[in-house]
Amino acid sequence: MSKGDPAPAAADRFARVEVLSSESAEVLARRAASALHRRGLSAGDRVAVLLPGSSGRGGDAEREAAARVQRDVLAFSYGALRSGVVPVMVNPALTSDERAVLIADAAPALVLDDPAVLAEMLDEREGEVEIADFPLARPMHFTSGTTGRSKGVWTGIHDEASARAMWLDEIEPWALSPDDVMLTHGPLAHSAPLRFGIATLLAGGRVLLPGWFDARLTARALVEWRPTVAFAVPSHLQRLFALPEGAPDSPYRLLIHAGAACPAPLKRRIHSWAGTERTVEFYGATEGQFSVCPGAEWEERPGTVGRARPGRRLRIDSGVIWCAPPAWSTFSYWGDAAKTEAAWRMSPEGDREFSVGDLGRLDDDGYLYIDGRRDDLVISGGVNVYPDDVESVLLACPGVAQIAVFGVEDEQWGQRVCAAIVGDVAEADIREWAASHLAAFKRPKDYYRLEDLPRTESGKVRRLAVPALLGLD
Repeated sequence: MSKGDPAPAAADRFARVEVLSSESAEVLARRAASALHRRGLSAGDRVAVLLPGSSGRGGDAEREAAARVQRDVLAFSYGALRSGVVPVMVNPALTSDERAVLIADAAPALVLDDPAVLAEMLDEREGEVEIADFPLARPMHFTSGTTGRSKGVWTGIHDEASARAMWLDEIEPWALSPDDVMLTHGPLAHSAPLRFGIATLLAGGRVLLPGWFDARLTARALVEWRPTVAFAVPSHLQRLFALPEGAPDSPYRLLIHAGAACPAPLKRRIHSWAGTERTVEFYGATEGQFSVCPGAEWEERPGTVGRARPGRRLRIDSGVIWCAPPAWSTFSYWGDAAKTEAAWRMSPEGDREFSVGDLGRLDDDGYLYIDGRRDDLVISGGVNVYPDDVESVLLACPGVAQIAVFGVEDEQWGQRVCAAIVGDVAEADIREWAASHLAAFKRPKDYYRLEDLPRTESGKVRRLAVPALLGLD
């Protein structure tokens, strides 16, 4: 039995959470690379990965099946990237129409949407395909930027020296080692959970894959598996603390959080639970990483998201945050040269810097404070929701004349998605329409009625003015 295989008693108690060790991942990675080679794929090709595993619905059998899919997706992605084939991660929570748009845009050579097919690929014999020691690219995830139109973030294919530097940058800030056990909280269709999983495997550690996030399940995992490292969004921890029996003692040597604003009371509770010295926040986006903030530094400067991550330089220009990253950490938006050009520019120092449009400020010691997210972006539970995207769907609902989608602060989710509607549609009807046409995380939780929406002189809806108009600010 390898160190990555759970003891039978633990597996029985924990209802068979999946464990992927670095040793097992190495075998499966080589099988994945061979299977792709036999299907004619090579470096630079893309594979759309569209599989269940994060819905959070169903009983133990469904969750255990989802955990197996998570394991297979992580192992497959690990092998594909080390052969230069790039997984395109498509959120399975999206509707079929939403998924189809993203897949068409990415133009993949292969679409994996059947767990059985993926399992068969990982069961195939190994071939003679050579794979690199480090992944030659990052997975391609989708981000909506400031326009609301989802685009893939593409890092290109690197030589082995650049690939090594790129992934050591994912390992060294967290001091990941063979002794680490990483508990997966979020779905692998999102950037951070997948990349932290890959980094843990590269460091020689193990990854725990529960299928989807459930607070009670996580509490049991903390007791029975004693994970040493985790990445979570604040809402995961809020839900854990809200359990009637409370959260068990923290086993973590390092708890990393990001993905949404963390209210000060929650931040202090995290520090009290996990240990200030064991908690780290970072600020970043799918496009790249900006800053890192150990807990003690936040306590000294409440509200900061820390200083520039190693190898990067931060600058504020007209309130907008710009970051000059290492040469191997550049990106483009897949198939959108204009959007890529707008994201990058030359800094006064003569190197390239990028922005995702967020607003902030730096203090005299270089600590970054976020003043606002990209325009009217709503970040709910660590997931980006773009009002344009939601509004375009809900405007097609019979009886909706006008609609404005916006975010309202929420203790559990960071922000909750809300909508102000003009028209004679019944709330039950628009909720039914949303349930049929939008992924669950995009659906407004609250609806408000207005006689008209606030607009600029040019006629554009002033979404950010709506909460104050409704008395919600």
